[in-house]
Amino acid sequence: MTHIRIAFAALLALGAVLLTAGPAAAISLEAARSQGLVGETRSGYVAPVVAPSAEVQALIESVNAKRREVFLSIAGKNGISIEEVGAMSSEKVIDTLPAGAFYQGPGGGWTQR
Repeated sequence: MTHIRIAFAALLALGAVLLTAGPAAAISLEAARSQGLVGETRSGYVAPVVAPSAEVQALIESVNAKRREVFLSIAGKNGISIEEVGAMSSEKVIDTLPAGAFYQGPGGGWTQR
């Protein structure tokens, strides 16, 4: 039950991060996803699917920095590792991705939803 609450808290916090990540960047996370430029990793962060432009790399760094802050906070409050929080968050985010979005499959390669 605790893992479910932690994952739910991580998902809610990530939702807030995703809402704030777009306006500061020249390209939004949603746009980068829909264009197949970035995907969700099993560690809870985004990564380039193809060689990123400077704009996409800046977006990746911004989104991942914000996620790391959220993951650290949740990990500290629950006495678990940041990696555990990221992995739980990843499962929830991947489940909500729109059709066509990329995510890292169990073998580490990119899979399209």
